[in-house]
Amino acid sequence: MTPPADRTPFSIPVTAAAADIDELGHVNNAVYVRWIQNVATAHWQAVARPEDRDRFVWVVSRHEIDYLRATLEGETVTLTTWVGTPKGARFDRFVEISGADGRVRVRALTIWALIDTTTSRAVRVPAEVAAPFLH
Repeated sequence: MTPPADRTPFSIPVTAAAADIDELGHVNNAVYVRWIQNVATAHWQAVARPEDRDRFVWVVSRHEIDYLRATLEGETVTLTTWVGTPKGARFDRFVEISGADGRVRVRALTIWALIDTTTSRAVRVPAEVAAPFLH
């Protein structure tokens, strides 16, 4: 999965800690979900306008995750995300988690909904909210 040319990917590293490891000796699937949310949140915090961060929050309505390879304790992986095209209140977000060897460990599509904090309701993604992510 490669981001379209008009999307700038955002990445952060994370190292698998002992608490992330399950009884099979690798990162638990629930930890990957947390990492997917963490990179999305970090992207929003890094790119969104301050007034948008104050007015809106995102909630997940769906995760689709492909677990391709294991990550072991102490391994550092790179979480990379980019967005799709907004559709109403929906904004698709793609995530890849890759090891130091460049091999993808996890691929995910998460569907996020934009919530206006003043009404607590989902709202259509305004063009000015989407714009910083669509370049």
